[in-house]
Amino acid sequence: MSIIAIGAIAAIIAPLSYFTWSLVGADRGIRRAIEQNLGLTQPAQRTSSTSLPDAVTSAARRMTSKRYTAWLDQKLAGAGRPKSWPLNRVLIVKPMLAFGFFVVGLAVAFRDPGPQTFLIVAGVSLIAYFIPDALLHSTAQKRRSAMQISLPNMLDQMLISVEAGVGFEAAMDRAAQNSTGPLADEFVRTLQDIQVGRPRREAYLDLAQRAAFPELRSFVRSVVQADQYGIAIANVLRAQAREMRLKRRQRAEEHAMKIPVKILFPLVFSILPALFVIILGPTVMNIVKVFS
Repeated sequence: MSIIAIGAIAAIIAPLSYFTWSLVGADRGIRRAIEQNLGLTQPAQRTSSTSLPDAVTSAARRMTSKRYTAWLDQKLAGAGRPKSWPLNRVLIVKPMLAFGFFVVGLAVAFRDPGPQTFLIVAGVSLIAYFIPDALLHSTAQKRRSAMQISLPNMLDQMLISVEAGVGFEAAMDRAAQNSTGPLADEFVRTLQDIQVGRPRREAYLDLAQRAAFPELRSFVRSVVQADQYGIAIANVLRAQAREMRLKRRQRAEEHAMKIPVKILFPLVFSILPALFVIILGPTVMNIVKVFS
């Protein structure tokens, strides 16, 4: 098959994929509920027929196991639940991405058919199915690293507010307002959960589960125990802030100690050969000229 035919197939698949993305990605149910609550629209009559986005979403959910769907939802929570990547969109994009790679791979494989070629196409399609998972994992890792860096400063701000006579939740709110980043967003969400009537313990534990890094889990456990046993929260914040700063310094020292090992391979395979060429090149050329 020629390159023009492959380009034509890609030109057909790409607009269809984008159209399905735009059609299904918008959360129309929430929008309709908000409009009905505001009185902008009348409640729609229930019909037996289902719309195309709902049908595609339900088909994608049937294709995916419940355990894997829950795992994806947990990954989305760790990535901050980006608005452009709702769960339904992820569930739909994964099989579409695999199918697109499979079709393009078949178009290429028919030029040189063989069992190995079709195995490669199947492997590439399987890898394409898990590309969104890798992207979510990478986003969650970067977000977790940013929260680890900003946690000691947030605890210092909360400690200053608590020592000035402010309550713990008010101190958390002030620290979140004076800071930016994913940790401030998580603090704001936790305070909103408490304001709507959720128990403090559940809200704090949910915060530790969403963030999912050891320092914040230790802090949340300390806060829950202090609230349960009546320990002064200022002492807890002071001890936790000191420990977080110590761990941040240890992580920096660990990364600094890894630098010589990481730079060894570029030094051996890239820098030293170039130096040898520059230093020994003229000498080798003179030796060859003399003996020739």
